[in-house]
Amino acid sequence: MPQPLMLNSALPISVVIPCYRCGKTIRRAIESIAQQTALPSEVLLVDDFSNDDTVTQLQRLAHDYPPDWIRVINLSKNVGPGVARNEGMRQATQDYIAFLDSDDAWHPLKLCIQYNWMRTHPDVMLTGHLSIRYSQLIQETDFSAKEILEKPISPSRLLLSNAFSCRSMMFRRELPVLFDLHKRYMEDQWWLMQIAFAGYTITELKIPLAFTFKADYGEEGLSSRLWLMEKSELENYYQLGETGKISRGWVAVLWVYSLLKHIKRMLVSQARHLLSAIQ
Repeated sequence: MPQPLMLNSALPISVVIPCYRCGKTIRRAIESIAQQTALPSEVLLVDDFSNDDTVTQLQRLAHDYPPDWIRVINLSKNVGPGVARNEGMRQATQDYIAFLDSDDAWHPLKLCIQYNWMRTHPDVMLTGHLSIRYSQLIQETDFSAKEILEKPISPSRLLLSNAFSCRSMMFRRELPVLFDLHKRYMEDQWWLMQIAFAGYTITELKIPLAFTFKADYGEEGLSSRLWLMEKSELENYYQLGETGKISRGWVAVLWVYSLLKHIKRMLVSQARHLLSAIQ
């Protein structure tokens, strides 16, 4: 049973987690939220029509923690993580929203550091930060007294690479940009690019406050579906060209660049599988 949480001084943050067949990892993610030095006011678990016992696991988690701190939202059909996040954003009640994925986790100081930074920088609409493979050493590092380096994220930077992952994002609830209803891969890249091209200020905090427990690609799960992700990235560039946000010449250049990255990822993925088989 988790330790009692002191919610009387919780931060005005809604945490949104899209959930799909995540029964094996979601408790770890929730525990990393419950271990924050400054807690969020609410956690929204959006079940994306899982076809296993995920909903039971989510309801059990909601029961384990203080009433109404965790809210389970059940979608009536499978729509993908982007649309699940849209629903969480729609039902969020707090001034700030933070994303976490069901198989990731946070450093205990994440919300305190990121919220306080955004509170003192009202011109910034969205922030993200570094993510690393989980390490107990980093988990126990005290970042509170360290200077935080920051880097503005331009649209051109997002064209070349994702600045940061969803597990690291926090933004103001008044942000009007939603995820595309039809994208299931690279939907976070598309969403960030729409925000940047709309003129909103995005900043990266150069501090590792989020953890992943697998390689970015080449292992089981969503990240292993490399070609589907590649096709979605190419489509993102094409749509930016069609809507006039970038020239068609730049679309061609970005397609070549993206395909070269894809070849590299395929080679790295195959090497990982070979090493795993040898071991």
